[in-house]
This record gives sequence, C-alpha cells and structure tokens, in this order.
Amino acid sequence: MKVSVKVPATTANLGPGFDCLGLALPLYNEVTVEETVMPGSGIEINIIDENETYDILSIPKDKNNIVYKAIELLYNFIGQSVNDIKITIKTNIPVTRGLGSSASVIIGGLVAANELLGRPADNAALLSIASEVEGHPDNIAPAMFGGFCLASLEEDGSVTYSKIDWPCDWKLTVLIPDYELDTRIARSVLPEKIKIQDAAYNIRKCAMLIDAVYRKDSELMKKSLKDRIHQPYREGLIKGFKELNEFLENKDDILGCVISGAGPTILVISKNDGFEKVQNDVKKIFEDFNVNCDIRTFNIENEGTKIL
Repeated sequence: MKVSVKVPATTANLGPGFDCLGLALPLYNEVTVEETVMPGSGIEINIIDENETYDILSIPKDKNNIVYKAIELLYNFIGQSVNDIKITIKTNIPVTRGLGSSASVIIGGLVAANELLGRPADNAALLSIASEVEGHPDNIAPAMFGGFCLASLEEDGSVTYSKIDWPCDWKLTVLIPDYELDTRIARSVLPEKIKIQDAAYNIRKCAMLIDAVYRKDSELMKKSLKDRIHQPYREGLIKGFKELNEFLENKDDILGCVISGAGPTILVISKNDGFEKVQNDVKKIFEDFNVNCDIRTFNIENEGTKIL
C-alpha cells in the first residue's frame, strides 16, 4: 500500500510576523510513502526533480532525511517502530530559497504516513510533530491548511493557529533568484537580543497587518509590512532587496515588499495588475546586480495539503 500527498509552497514572516505568519502559494511538492514488499529491505528514499533545476544532491537519503525523521516521530507517537518504507519526493518548490520546501515535504511525509497507518494522529498531533522537526510553525500551518495563517508554537509543543481570508484582489509575486541562501546562515546574522523599542514596533506592525488582511484594507497594509527584527540584518545577504524596496515604496497598487522566509526569494504584494506595471523595471534592478530572477505572480493557495 502507498499514499501520495501534494503540499504547497509557503512564504513566511511577511515582514513583522517573524516565525508566526505565513501563507500558501500554488507551487507544490509531492511525497509518496509506501510499505516495502520485502521484509528487511530497510529505508529507501528517492528524490525526483522533474524540472532538473534545483540542487537536490545535498539532500540526505538516509535516516538524516527530514521526511524520515518526521515519520519516525509519528511512529513513536503511536508507540510503534518504523517499518521498512520507501519515500519518494517529487520536488517543484525551489530548495533553500525561502519558499518552505522543507515544511512542504515534512507535512507531506507526515500526512502520507498517517494515512498509511489508518489516521491514528489528528491534525493537532501532526502540526506539533512537524513543528518539532521544522523548528517553527509559520510555514507548517499554511502548508497543511492553505491560505493565510497565524501560528504559535506553545511551551508544551502544541501549535495554536488561525486562518484568515486573504483579499482576492491582492496578488503575490515571488522573485526567486538564481542563488541559494542556507537558512542556518540567514539565522546566524540575527542578533541574540533586540531592543524593546524594536520589539514594540514589530508588535504594532504585526497587529496592523492582521487587521489589514481581515478588513481588506490596502492603505493599512502598506503601513504594516515593516520590520526591525530580521530584515535589517538579512538584507545584506540578498542582492537588490534594499534597492527594490526603495523603488516600490510609492508605486501605485504595490502594497509592500518583504523577504520571503529566510530569503533569498523576495515577496511583493500588490493589488490586481500592480506588479505587471513595474515588472520590467524590477528586472533591471536585478540585472544591475548580475542576478537572474524567476518572477512568478500568483493568487493565494487556499486548500493546502491534498491526498492524491
């Protein structure tokens, strides 16, 4: 028996919502988990890049693989040991680009294995296990449920989340550069301590952002996509981000520009065709930095994980 699951990409933080805000995008990874026929055959992990565009050679294919680790935690949760299994991952989400590729495959492996086992774990347990592997829930919640999500990893390991309707005329454009940025490096540049003024600033902006989405208030959204906790420290790692932010700041129908997750992908939020009007100028900014960008504009992905 085998189960295949399709899971969307995600973009997290959205400026002030560090490690707690995320939304789903219509790019997908597919994870298949199956029990192997021959007892004692062990673990088999196959990774398929159908587009042959992403560096997957460094992804572990043994017990160090994050999908296997998540599945092992699920088995432990229900008091079992992992049987001989085969895991197949088809990748369409860019790796180490800040688009939730790891969260996608973690959720995919967990949901597929849980289905294979007869659904012994509920969504709360799956979220908790996934967040334990990922380290934070901002990508995990939208990968599983789709849409725009707020998520909090609680002291007991559980995850509290909420999903809010995203305005249908707010478009999402991702600018995916042709270089990687390891999440560990992007985390290493963050300060160990922050000023209370900066914490208060982010709390204000995050509250405004959530209210702007809830009320579909474009003008409030423009004021909300600001951050003092992570972007000022990471922008030096992302070529063209500062210049792009300055260029887009007062453009019509552009609501804001933020680092997607840990980067280096950049997310631009716009109304209707707002980004199309400036797309050529945006390309020129990155050309000046000798960076090639894959630019894609989407509507939000609202359905989340699907069992195929």
